Amino acid sequence: MITTTIKKFVGRLFGPTVAGGPLRIERERHGIDRRNVSRNAIKVCDVLRQHGYEAYIVGGAVRDLIVGLEPKDFDVATNATPEQIRPLFRRARIIGRRFQLVHVVFGQEIIETSTFRAPASVDQKTDEHGRILSDNVFGTQAEDAARRDFTMNALYYDPHTEEVIDYHDGVQDLKKRQIRMIGDPIKRYREDPVRMLRAVRFAAKLNGTIEPATRQPIRTMAGLVENVPASRLFDEMLKLLTCGHAMDCLRQLRGEGLHHGLLPLLDVVLEQPGGENFVEQALERTDARVRAGKGISPSFLFAALLWRLVDARWKQLRAEGEHTMPALVQAADSVLDEQTEKLAIQRRFSSDMREIWFMQPRFERRQGKATYRMIEQPRFRAACDFLQLRAAAGEFDSVLAQWWMDLANADDATRAEMIEDTARLPREAGGDGPARKRRPRRRRRAGGGDGNAGGESSGAPDAA
Repeated sequence: MITTTIKKFVGRLFGPTVAGGPLRIERERHGIDRRNVSRNAIKVCDVLRQHGYEAYIVGGAVRDLIVGLEPKDFDVATNATPEQIRPLFRRARIIGRRFQLVHVVFGQEIIETSTFRAPASVDQKTDEHGRILSDNVFGTQAEDAARRDFTMNALYYDPHTEEVIDYHDGVQDLKKRQIRMIGDPIKRYREDPVRMLRAVRFAAKLNGTIEPATRQPIRTMAGLVENVPASRLFDEMLKLLTCGHAMDCLRQLRGEGLHHGLLPLLDVVLEQPGGENFVEQALERTDARVRAGKGISPSFLFAALLWRLVDARWKQLRAEGEHTMPALVQAADSVLDEQTEKLAIQRRFSSDMREIWFMQPRFERRQGKATYRMIEQPRFRAACDFLQLRAAAGEFDSVLAQWWMDLANADDATRAEMIEDTARLPREAGGDGPARKRRPRRRRRAGGGDGNAGGESSGAPDAA
């Protein structure tokens, strides 16, 4: 009796690895249907197994399959090294500096294949804050499980036996929707501060809670996020915004004091009149698309997050006497410059964001050729969707916004008819009626006039 009690206590204290090896959970208990597993991931495991190596599907895919979610991607873990993995597949490449792994490519799907990692060593290369900089030390499956961040991510699915191998009671934590760190949370956060952001994302995605010991250090260690490379922060922010529970993530980031390292002006955005409503509508629409399995645009997301800041500065510059478009360009540049100090928004995304913003003033007029030029813009549809957000937030006429959306959805013949109809609208009805025609210039008599016979002034009004 006493021995059994001691074993249970040791098992709770150190996890099942110390108490007699990992749990091997059969299909009836974990509930994963093999038909929902990527065929390409299974193929990678089969090929590695045929060449004498161990191979398992690991991490987020196993977690999501157990809770009934559709995984975004599938990763494989093996005891084969990157140099041993690459020759086994026709399309495979070694990537990574901090930790090398192999991308095995099957058409549009990439199976990320990593080698079991060994425990961190005292001579491992870290920065002055304890963040691991180089991690190419390989080990066993048990050591690899101990190196993973949360218990629910340290699960290995064997597609051959259909068992889940669980070293740290991850399945039990998943059932409780509990995010629990493996090892000492303070040390693990120092190794990789992004783990704090991941804890928040998983809690929001699973509608769960962060275990108290895992949550407690986050607020005091939040400043470490500033030491993470901007490119990694951008990747993590993108995951937060596209997890299907983006608004919950942002609220919890603020609650834990983590938002400053991601979007330094997020508080300012949400505190502006209507700011939170605008951001919430944008993220709710994004969440709905994610849950429906539809594609989403990072450019659109970040354009929506930062629009209130751009809009406020745009209005300020116009009040100071700046013209509409130059003011909008200055506002966009200043906001993006501040954000990219901490968040490495890729050039292609920031360029698209500018296009979406710069098209907004042009929606205020519907004038023949100008409307046709609008339709031809590559970001016309994204800008039109953005206009619907502005209309829903009460900052743009909803009837006019719907006209533009109808135009975006129409075929060529219907578009031509809609544009032709606007030419017959009185200016006061739409605010965008036909432009007033210029009177023909009178021909001056030879030898007369005021020295302006060359007509230099005639081109200025039409230049716009």
